[in-house]
Amino acid sequence: MCKPGPWSQGPVLLQQLALLPPDLPPYGSADHVHLLVENCKLAMADREAWYGDIADVPLDDLLSDAYNTARRALVGERASHDLRPGSPGGRTPRLGAHARVAGAAQEGFDALGIGEPTVAGSPANPVPGEPEITADGTTRGDTCHLDVVDRWGNMVSATPSGGWLQSNPVVPELGFPLGTRLQMAWLEEGLPSSLTPGRRPRSTLSPSIALRAGVPVLAFGTPGGDQQDQWQLHFLLAVTQRGRVRGGPDLQGAIDAPNWHNDSFPGSFYPRGMRPGSVTVESRTDPAVVEELRRRGHEVTVGGPWSEGRLCAVARDPETGVLSAAANPRGMQGYAVGR
Repeated sequence: MCKPGPWSQGPVLLQQLALLPPDLPPYGSADHVHLLVENCKLAMADREAWYGDIADVPLDDLLSDAYNTARRALVGERASHDLRPGSPGGRTPRLGAHARVAGAAQEGFDALGIGEPTVAGSPANPVPGEPEITADGTTRGDTCHLDVVDRWGNMVSATPSGGWLQSNPVVPELGFPLGTRLQMAWLEEGLPSSLTPGRRPRSTLSPSIALRAGVPVLAFGTPGGDQQDQWQLHFLLAVTQRGRVRGGPDLQGAIDAPNWHNDSFPGSFYPRGMRPGSVTVESRTDPAVVEELRRRGHEVTVGGPWSEGRLCAVARDPETGVLSAAANPRGMQGYAVGR
């Protein structure tokens, strides 16, 4: 897997993969969802303690077999409500004061806060045919994702965001829009993601390229703030656990499968809320799975039938040259185009 470094949340996907046991439960089963949610909590706790635009992020230890074998043992049959960063290489984790405060469910809680410009705060009264323009003319939308593959196997996966005219304040005298990512830095000193001259804020933007035997075979990604590397993991596992169609991976089936996310860690967007033990699932999820997750102690919220994920993907089979593409049917309409 190719991911952005720890100035983003990119290694969270790699940590979640490293935490997986050799044999996985059936995709979409209660065992499967529980396992991925609990693994995500561990990876996101490490994100809070260790990631940032600094030179000494212990990535080798965070991704090592020994570290993840020990961390894997923390996953039990019950949902964890604790933020549990690890101690890679014997180091002592440090969480900011905000992250150390136990979160509580808040009325009107939005995992994306008010700072995530794309998925949060979808218009209540959209203009027909223009889902990101409200009836009063307000325009939303910022982060997007694009994957491209050509006949020679060159691949691009990109998740541009921020500093766009339609979604950010413009400095009148200078004519350019401000960015919004500094909200992801902490003002508390001494943290890997503290506001520091010359350092980038720890971003959530996290495109992906998967390789097989060193050859790029799959590019994918999504908008969605802290949910990006949750939805991407679910998609990647769905691709590997589903059958092939028309000589290629079932990308569209993997995107369309019922999805979910959890908010058991401090959000990256103001006001940085968290809901320990929470899981939000689409209403298309098997009711028996929802019931079993609740029995295990998860605080389950059932959302809309097509509310989780904004994924798109392209693939190329290096043996046959067959190209595949699929796009998101949720929220903002995505497109798969070939020529």
